[in-house]
Formats: sequence, C-alpha cells, structure tokens
Amino acid sequence: MPLVFIILGGIALPGGAVFIERGRIQGKWKHSLISAAGPLTNAVFALVLLLPLSLSDPITTGHGYFFSALGYLAMLQVMATILNLVPMPGLDGYGIVEPWLSYENRRAFANLAPYGMMIIFLLLWNPTIGGWFFNDVIYVVLGWFGHSAEYASYGSSLFHFFNFNLGSIFGH
Repeated sequence: MPLVFIILGGIALPGGAVFIERGRIQGKWKHSLISAAGPLTNAVFALVLLLPLSLSDPITTGHGYFFSALGYLAMLQVMATILNLVPMPGLDGYGIVEPWLSYENRRAFANLAPYGMMIIFLLLWNPTIGGWFFNDVIYVVLGWFGHSAEYASYGSSLFHFFNFNLGSIFGH
C-alpha cells in the first residue's frame, strides 16, 4: 500500500505502523512523547536531507540528478512529518493529543482510526485540497531551504516518469 500511494501521487505515508502496548505506559506525557517520536524522526531526516540542498547551487553543481533525488526524498520526509502531525485517529498527531481527551471522546474517535490514513489520502486526492497542501504547505517549507523546492519538483518528475499525457498519444 505505501508504494501504491507514492506511485499514484507521490504522497508519503507517515511511517510504519508500530504496535505500542499502551497499558504498560504510565502518564499522559509519556504517551504523547511516544507518538511524537515518529514525526520528530521524519523532521530530523528532512533536515539532514535539506541542509545539503540549501547549500547547493543548481546551476554550478554538476550533480543535478543526485540533488533532485535528494530533494524528492526531502519532500517525502517533509510531507510525512506534516501528515503525521494531523490529529486524525490512526496517525501520530492524534496519538499526541489522545491522552488529554476525555474517555468518551477517545472511544468515539476509536472507530475512525482504521480509516484515518485513507481519509487523508482521499482528501489529498481532491485537486483543491491537494493543490493547497502541496503548493502552499510542502513547497513553501521546502522553499525555506534554498533551491530545495526546485530540486524536489524535478526529482518528483524524474520519479514519476510514467506520468505522460494520454491525450497526446491518442491525438487529442
């Protein structure tokens, strides 16, 4: 499923599902910190990938494909960080706030947890919401790091080499 999401639209999943024995953890803060570990890890990896991109010049560097791949990976990490912070049941963003919710609210949201990522995916599939998310959130964050947005955009087009115009094939 994660590979299908990336191939269909370049949407990075916010990490692997990890089983946590919540009954063994004492304290709300510990529950929240455990859930925050996933997005924090994505953010650290995004920074590790973005720092070399922020110091490079796309015109003078002779390694355009390498930096484009690095930019695309950084974009996926930024996307995973932001998506994982959404307070949707089933994602870590919800896991961060869940211990602080009432029992009734936690129980009500528990039924939504198996569908949380699919709901996010379907929302991002919408051109208006997806366009806003990518253009006004992801690429703005990447823009804070020099030419990272340009590298990410080109890297994405290289990765999605199969996205071609079917109309041109059929003469439209």
